[in-house]
Amino acid sequence: MGKKTCVVLVQLGTPDSPKRRDVKRYLSEFLNDPRVIDLPAYKRKPLVNGIIVPFRTKNSSQIYQELWDMSGGKSPLLIHTLALQEKLQSRLSEAADVRIAMRYGSNGMDEVFEQIRKDGFEKIVILPLYPHYAAASTGTVMEKAMKIMSKWWVIPEVSIISQFYDDEKYLEAVLDSCKDYNWKDYDDVIFSYHGLPERQVDKVYADNKCSNHSCESEINDENKFCYKATCYATTRLVAEKLGMKESDYTVSFQSRLNDKWLAPFSDKIVEEMAKAGKKKILVFSLAFVADCLETLVEIGAEYQEIFEEHGGEKVQLVPSLNANEKWVDCVEHLVRERL
Repeated sequence: MGKKTCVVLVQLGTPDSPKRRDVKRYLSEFLNDPRVIDLPAYKRKPLVNGIIVPFRTKNSSQIYQELWDMSGGKSPLLIHTLALQEKLQSRLSEAADVRIAMRYGSNGMDEVFEQIRKDGFEKIVILPLYPHYAAASTGTVMEKAMKIMSKWWVIPEVSIISQFYDDEKYLEAVLDSCKDYNWKDYDDVIFSYHGLPERQVDKVYADNKCSNHSCESEINDENKFCYKATCYATTRLVAEKLGMKESDYTVSFQSRLNDKWLAPFSDKIVEEMAKAGKKKILVFSLAFVADCLETLVEIGAEYQEIFEEHGGEKVQLVPSLNANEKWVDCVEHLVRERL
């Protein structure tokens, strides 16, 4: 083996197809993760396996079919992640071997890391493809990686990149993704982030209360790993670079399961803006680095329908970073810092 370092890009994962059996298998693995649904096993397992997965599979299968149809019959998340891997491998040349792993579904971390072990690398750099740390995203990748490697007799040097929302090259990539959209041409702007249960951000703190820690206005030593705080910080950083004032945009959270999730809720904000007479809105969804169900279907299709239903005209989604060159620049920079 010529290369001594392995770079592992870890994404959420995707069903193998929109067929019900594949979606059911994927949802079952995903939702049974105790960091995703952080309830005791005796509550989580009956809820997930007896209620959520059986009742959600049919509808989710239809949504995934819509997503596949938008993307030429394939998973856009997988397409963009493979393209990112290919471009990064070309950039790193002989410095490292670049591989991708999925936290859930096919090409999973067990399989990928077992091959890494067999290949005998001296160093492993793990990059979960989430700009902001959350226990249910980056945290579960870290936990899984450590569980796998704890069983190895020989554990090489390991570096894990926990978050990068404030990295200058990441911000440059975000600005590049929206270069075709002048925010001043729109009636309003939304920064929509994937939601989490409030209890999950509360757990970051010794007092178990996110609301006590200025998460909407500053980053400090206590909230630097709070998902809500880093989402607001990302918005401030991007807005400043775009010359936006706080009154020019709204921060909200999408994909909620109930009213005990982070608020305000993106779908309600879209509805309110339409009712207020707004005709064109621009939406950033910066929790995702690759377009997927939550961006293309939830925002691009479902929010468009909500907006039109209440008098609006156009919801313009800013594309995710996908495999754009500025994003590849960022990933290369993050990795090279650790080589």
